[in-house]
Amino acid sequence: MGSGFNTDVQVGEQIFHVQTEDRGPSPAVIDTALYQNGRVLYRRSSDYEHFAKSSEFNAEDLSERVEEQHRCVIEDLRCGDLDAEIAAATEKAARAGGIEVQLLNPKSWLTGGKISLDLEILRRADLRPEEGAQVEASIEGAAQEVAHAGTSDGQGRARIEFPLPVLGKGDLTLVIQARAGSGKDEIRFAMRSKPKAPPPGAC
Repeated sequence: MGSGFNTDVQVGEQIFHVQTEDRGPSPAVIDTALYQNGRVLYRRSSDYEHFAKSSEFNAEDLSERVEEQHRCVIEDLRCGDLDAEIAAATEKAARAGGIEVQLLNPKSWLTGGKISLDLEILRRADLRPEEGAQVEASIEGAAQEVAHAGTSDGQGRARIEFPLPVLGKGDLTLVIQARAGSGKDEIRFAMRSKPKAPPPGAC
């Protein structure tokens, strides 16, 4: 995988996370995902296979394409151009069956080299607590990926604690998975952003 960008964007009182990655060379695609609370609400992908096969292809131009798509999605988000897609995705998630896992402490789950996850698992149909759900958490991209498990109580709550593992060289992602008889769910949180941030401006 090539270059990428991660940016937190505040729109009103809501916080969104925009992640853009070059998934090439196979497939030759630039992918941007818009997250809120670890859940994908919108995705934009662009194929650059034709460009990759041309004699003008180079890594610098590709990086500029990745950054441009990242910047455009952020601008569309801020301008309200993605409101309809976000509303549709939110409504679809609310109507879907199965379960939903939520991280209750998204701003404080990593402190002093220790990970403490306060989780809530609800049934999507009526938003009531799901007791007995099996929950696992791991750090994708760590030097050694180890899953840490827990079980939700009568209030649908679970707490998972473990030390921050030895970090790998690439980007890291906290992955939380929940499983129950009525379904399963997964949320993901980027832990480390790229050092370069896109400049503000219109597409």
